[in-house]
Amino acid sequence: MSPFVLSESSFDSNNFEISESIEMATNEEKFDGILLSMAREHSGGVQELLDTFFSFLCRKTDFYIGGEKGMAEKMVLESFRKWRDIAVKVVEDKNKEREEAERKRRQKIEQRKREEEEQLAANAKPKIVELTDEEALNLENKLSEDKVKDNTTDTDSKPNSDDKKDEAEDEEDKNKLKPNVGNGCDLENYSWTQTLQEIEVRVPLRATFKVKARDVVVEYQKRHLKVGLKGHPPIIDGQLHNEVKVEDCCWVLQDSQTVVITLDKCHQMEWWPKLVTTDPEINTKKVNPEASKLSDLDGETRSMVEKMMYDQRQKELGLPTSDQQKKQDVIKKFMEEHPEMDFSNCKFS
Repeated sequence: MSPFVLSESSFDSNNFEISESIEMATNEEKFDGILLSMAREHSGGVQELLDTFFSFLCRKTDFYIGGEKGMAEKMVLESFRKWRDIAVKVVEDKNKEREEAERKRRQKIEQRKREEEEQLAANAKPKIVELTDEEALNLENKLSEDKVKDNTTDTDSKPNSDDKKDEAEDEEDKNKLKPNVGNGCDLENYSWTQTLQEIEVRVPLRATFKVKARDVVVEYQKRHLKVGLKGHPPIIDGQLHNEVKVEDCCWVLQDSQTVVITLDKCHQMEWWPKLVTTDPEINTKKVNPEASKLSDLDGETRSMVEKMMYDQRQKELGLPTSDQQKKQDVIKKFMEEHPEMDFSNCKFS
């Protein structure tokens, strides 16, 4: 007979070897329900549970005396060391994942800091917009024509189609929030900032205890974000405005009280008007494009952003936008090519 056989009094007619029961237990979760139920009955914790288990082996089996000397102790130590090593490995893997996430976060922060320093250095230099001779001439002619028109007619007092369009756009935007300094929004429970490439979300946990990373819930999917504390209602739980690259997203716990999440945008040619669909909307027309590093953008996107910046400055100065200027240049060229025609009573919109 093999050592450590359960006695017949243990389980009526069920007489089988410990080695067979160990083989059955390879399915790790098979007896979790029974063991959890037993654990709840032991108010003394793990020590009391182990004492009950070894007492069972003593009273109902020949575990301690059925084999060679020292065999029982060897089996216990082998099993203990096996599961101890597994537990240690799990903790080490989790720590490595957390360290990697922290490394990525710090790398992004350092990169953003370098970009901000480069932007500050660029802003410190005098900004000179060079115009071609043709553009300078067109601008000078336009200013002269506007001055003459102001002195001789009241045509400009009547709103043209462009003015009406601007008024309609202003009406649409009047209920939207002004972006914060990071081109995002400061809300009651969290704040977020953005560049054309990514979103950074800061979520204060306001916990009454020192929070650890394992207490935090952060789940990001391609179009969904959930953030909060375990056992508490989520602070953010909603559909994102647009898709993010899940594999490039990361988060970190700062000062044991604030969760900082970095989300990489899938579509890097737009400003988000809101983080999740239930948020209030910001006015993306008031976003400062210079907060992003234009040199990082592809040619088409950079041209579009530069055009936006130019048009914004022109509007602030009361001058025509690039589209309006092109239209005026075309009209002026047509008039010059047809001096025989009288345009004195024409209105151009």
